[in-house]
Amino acid sequence: MARIAGVNIPTQKRVVIALTYIHGIGRTKAREICQKVGIPDDRRVNDLTDDETVRIREAIDSDYTVEGDLRREVAINIKRLMDLGCYRGLRHRRGLPVHGQRTHTNARTRKGPSKPIAGKKKATK
Repeated sequence: MARIAGVNIPTQKRVVIALTYIHGIGRTKAREICQKVGIPDDRRVNDLTDDETVRIREAIDSDYTVEGDLRREVAINIKRLMDLGCYRGLRHRRGLPVHGQRTHTNARTRKGPSKPIAGKKKATK
């Protein structure tokens, strides 16, 4: 199992797909890395040589913010918004959708499971 950027990437998958297991690398960045290092798209992780693995690791370390550093950076940005007291920061603080989605219905992922309101009865027809 290859270990890149502190993540064990699966050995049976193609390199482009396996790199997406690293937080901060999607399909496009994975393709860029493979082209930069000179690895064909159809190569599998278990077929990589040690030299190729090292080159991938160095390319990621030098050009991309991934895993812990990226998570820390995002958390700091959210904390900054909350400290400023701007609208987006307030939405983060209250656990509501940040990007203008409706909350009258839906938004359950962000708000959590629905809570019953005391004294409110369902309307009967």
